[in-house]
Amino acid sequence: MTLIRRTNPFGELISLRAAMDRLFEDSWVRPNNGALDEHPLALDVRTTNDAYEIEAALPGVKPEDVDISVLGETLTISARTGQEQSRDEDGYSYREIRRGSFSRTVTLPSAVKADAASATFENGMLRLSIPKAEEAKPRQIQIKATAAAGNGTQVIEGHASEQGS
Repeated sequence: MTLIRRTNPFGELISLRAAMDRLFEDSWVRPNNGALDEHPLALDVRTTNDAYEIEAALPGVKPEDVDISVLGETLTISARTGQEQSRDEDGYSYREIRRGSFSRTVTLPSAVKADAASATFENGMLRLSIPKAEEAKPRQIQIKATAAAGNGTQVIEGHASEQGS
């Protein structure tokens, strides 16, 4: 008995499509041999009751080559590292050192007081402290219970005050 194997004409089409998807993804989505560098500037953003504390790793960058701007709730940090050097590509196995200009923009969760922000730069670490706007700070609500006459229920009244006062 002879077995006849029928091929699925769509099976090869699907594998061709997967190959084309991989080709486009590797060349445009991940141009650096699959090394996906989503954020060229690493940040840590921490929220306290009064401010946003931001740390940015900027190794090899001088403080005078860093620009920080706040517009509304949007923080942008831009930096430059020397001149982009055009070198012959031959001989490199890896080329991961960032040269030239780069920036990172993040939206902070609430309004800030940009005029009161402070920044320090030490050993390649940028540290920002941006105070929250008064309306963005958490409020503590004091509860005062009073007994209502007659039916045994209680009425709770409260007023907002700034937390920590």
